[in-house]
Amino acid sequence: MVVDDAAQSVLARVGPRLRALRQERQTTLAHLSRSTGISVSTLSRLESGQRKPTLGLLLPLAAAHRVTLDDLVGAPPATDPRVPARPFTRDGHTFVPLTRHSGTGRHAFKQIIETGRGRAGELERRTHEGYDWLYVLTGRLRLVLGEQDLVLTAGEAAEFDTRTSHAFGNAGDAPVEFLSLFGQHGERIHVRARPRSAAVDG
Repeated sequence: MVVDDAAQSVLARVGPRLRALRQERQTTLAHLSRSTGISVSTLSRLESGQRKPTLGLLLPLAAAHRVTLDDLVGAPPATDPRVPARPFTRDGHTFVPLTRHSGTGRHAFKQIIETGRGRAGELERRTHEGYDWLYVLTGRLRLVLGEQDLVLTAGEAAEFDTRTSHAFGNAGDAPVEFLSLFGQHGERIHVRARPRSAAVDG
């Protein structure tokens, strides 16, 4: 009976967790329905606790929110402190997550930009609320920030108000690798935005 009570407690937290994740990412039920194939009414009932969550519903929702199933249901953290490397690519940039996604706070990424991307010419600039921090590990990073067009080399760091339009490129003849810290707005714009999307946020 103790196990049943514990399971019920976990399941009761799923609905509020789903609503909090969706609102945090400023996603509508309709948009989430299109990306998961789950009807709007089912999503609404899940969030309100009127629909019992099942694995078949939770798996696509975890994928859509880019969180683990454990994070989605609020399971106790694993004892292994290592963060699994799950690199992915957005708009020609490879991102390697360095922190677990808990749905709040800042998240760290290692970014890799291959040669020939943004060495010269115009880059797609973005703006959003918050601050970005980065540190160059190897290579030459082009940082376009407002009216400035800068090149950062290994060992250099930068921090800036992201309400200023900005963009990253590779200014060298080898891949550039750098660490970056994003808040919620920055992660949504840089990490979750699809290529060639209108990524401008108040």
